[in-house]
Amino acid sequence: MHFDLTDLRLFLHIVDAGSITAGAALSHLALPSASARLRALETSVGTALVTRERRGVTPTPAGVALAHHARGLLQQVNRMEEDLGEYALGFKGQVRLWCNTAVMSEFLPDPLADFLRAYPNVDVELQEQPSYRIVPAVSQGVADVGILSNAVDLSGLDVLPFRDDRLVLLVPPDHELARRDAPVRFVETLRHDYVGLETASALSAHLDDQAARAGQRLRARVRLRTFSAVLRMVERGVGVAVLPNSSAQRLRRTARVRRLELTDPWANRQLVLCVRGLAQSPGYVQALVDTLRRPA
Repeated sequence: MHFDLTDLRLFLHIVDAGSITAGAALSHLALPSASARLRALETSVGTALVTRERRGVTPTPAGVALAHHARGLLQQVNRMEEDLGEYALGFKGQVRLWCNTAVMSEFLPDPLADFLRAYPNVDVELQEQPSYRIVPAVSQGVADVGILSNAVDLSGLDVLPFRDDRLVLLVPPDHELARRDAPVRFVETLRHDYVGLETASALSAHLDDQAARAGQRLRARVRLRTFSAVLRMVERGVGVAVLPNSSAQRLRRTARVRRLELTDPWANRQLVLCVRGLAQSPGYVQALVDTLRRPA
């Protein structure tokens, strides 16, 4: 059985108009060409599709069945053409964006809002994940774009700079460490009580991992959802905390805490964008990357 979309459209025009002549005109075909296509279609199906009468044609039971399926098929084709046309123009789609805690809270809201406003038919599925989980997600196609620390292996991905940010230690003003002038190693802070982010956050997982690498455990007296809540606990003397410097600078304007530099190499980090095959990615993915890379 063989037929093409032109045959199906012609057949529906013939059935709807009740006439081969009228169906040919609706399909912008000459009458001999339309008649030949209809005969070829019946030969392919192996049975008559219309009953030819003096005043026109009526579909046979086989013709009714074909018209039903052809109508549904052509509707699907029309929807497919519309969707693909919008995708090709970069106007419709969904981007799966994974990023770490600092990006999610500090660097992402403004440029992401600019992108969503500029591309109203593109949605973003956003997830906060540790950097070490973002790389395999992008590599395996689970995420389209990742924003993370460059401290992890990014082999096989297109990597572009995003922002510079480092982690710093915040301590209460009357804390033992507040009297210190020199930077401090993370491992030296682990004997003190901490105020941490909730365990689901990427930064929390990162700090717990660094403590485990040192053979110790980060002793968090409480875990909170936001950077501002953590800072308020530090200010009131509950414990110390490690936060991104960008957040610390913004929040310290209204809080009395001391900020100390960390000497650990992993604390001085560059945040980067990663994509698998950026040049081959849909236009809306490339547009998101371009928007995110604009200077703050």
